[in-house]
Amino acid sequence: MKKILAFAGSNNSISINHRLISHVAGRIQGHEIKVIKLREFDVPMYCIDLELERGFPTDIKVLKNLIAEHDALIISVNEHNSNVSAFFKNILDWLSRIDRKFLEGKKILLMSTSNGVRGGASALEYTKGIFPRFGGQVIDSFSFPSFKENFEGDQIQNEVLDMGIEDVLTTFAHQIES
Repeated sequence: MKKILAFAGSNNSISINHRLISHVAGRIQGHEIKVIKLREFDVPMYCIDLELERGFPTDIKVLKNLIAEHDALIISVNEHNSNVSAFFKNILDWLSRIDRKFLEGKKILLMSTSNGVRGGASALEYTKGIFPRFGGQVIDSFSFPSFKENFEGDQIQNEVLDMGIEDVLTTFAHQIES
């Protein structure tokens, strides 16, 4: 049994990426999964002056330790103006300052969603490209388009998207066990 940490890159209290993460986490069996909300971590905007004056925020240390304690990650990134949100980028900036290889040895299932037809694909591609720089291995990725139309309550309404999620979960489960 592997330990999996799951979170969305959003600080929105009604995050659709968090809803997607929660749904996916509920489908995983045979592993210990912990779902967290990054918005509950108190992290100021990164600035070298702040780092030199105060050191690393306590909550960044806590988050880094949480990541280290888990074998794998499931992350859903949100998109603002065809990029990751400033909130998530800030989290990455702090984590990479405390330890450049904070994702070392972590297998990652990466997802994104939005209400648009591209499903946050630009943020997903950016994140897929940057995670290896921090030592992470992106096992698979999935862009979930048109969230409002394809997700209702806590269920995926589109059969093709549901099968796509099942496919990436199967690949991910197989890869984290090997």
